[in-house]
Amino acid sequence: MIHIRNAHEGEMEILANIGLRSWQAAMGSIGGTDALLESASEAFSNFTRGAWLTITVVELNGVVAGWAAREALDENISDFWIDPDHLRQGLGSALLAQIEKDVREQGLEKIAVQTHAENSNAIEFFKAHGYAIHWLSVDYSPKLDRDVPTVGLSKALLDSDDGTYGAGL
Repeated sequence: MIHIRNAHEGEMEILANIGLRSWQAAMGSIGGTDALLESASEAFSNFTRGAWLTITVVELNGVVAGWAAREALDENISDFWIDPDHLRQGLGSALLAQIEKDVREQGLEKIAVQTHAENSNAIEFFKAHGYAIHWLSVDYSPKLDRDVPTVGLSKALLDSDDGTYGAGL
């Protein structure tokens, strides 16, 4: 059974480990070093400890299997991680639906996320849920010592069908 809830302060290590394992899987096409892995591990630990109030957790049969965060509690999903051992079980879809509901309830009109351009699994996942790529950027990553293409995806959350035709005046 899938259950979605807010994060608890005492589970930061579990969340950091899921984030790191998911990040490693997503970074496979880009590569990295042991120093980069250590830096990422520290970043996940720091983030989950410092921003746990912004984290939404998805469980499968009582086991934490993924999480998402909106660090600024705005329309931007800052983190979205499903444990690689729990992919393709509907967890990401359920978690995304909850995040979208939360954003919609805040009265925000769109939701956005970004990922590296070679993360085809994430891009296809979000596109399958109605997101479209709206920008591509190439940024230099000092940790990787190379340029990394990044895509931004977004989705309108408000129903624009007001029963009229054409542009409203």
